Amino acid sequence: MSMLSNKGKYGIKALVHLARLPAGETAQGVDIAQANQIPKKFLDGILVDLRKTGLVNSKKGPRGGYSLGQPAYQIRLGDVVRTLDGPLAPIACASKSSFKACDDCPDVYTCGVRALMLQVRDAIASVLDKTTLADLRDGTGGSTVDNLMYHI
Repeated sequence: MSMLSNKGKYGIKALVHLARLPAGETAQGVDIAQANQIPKKFLDGILVDLRKTGLVNSKKGPRGGYSLGQPAYQIRLGDVVRTLDGPLAPIACASKSSFKACDDCPDVYTCGVRALMLQVRDAIASVLDKTTLADLRDGTGGSTVDNLMYHI
């Protein structure tokens, strides 16, 4: 199964860093990298990807740097992970946006493995799409392990 990549993890950390800035302020990439122990060159690429989708703004000049492209309460973690890591489905036949049938599957509609992976995808999407950047910034981080119960 796919797991959150370093790119996804670092992207979330960088966005939380930006969400903690006072309104109207920006942060330099080097400061974000140092504060979050992210390799600077790797972070630069991540910030470019986030800027392309409007999740981050960049400004050049002496007071330049990075800021959120939207309010933190509007940025859903599902969108961040999809931007940086691609579809949330653990296998391609369970993906909504990048569906591809398995070569060894005679019927995707009756496949038990696909049915299970659809449930896994839906559970992941449910948590990530309900959690905003503001939730992480404010320490409410979505849900705790104690109140999550998934039946697979």
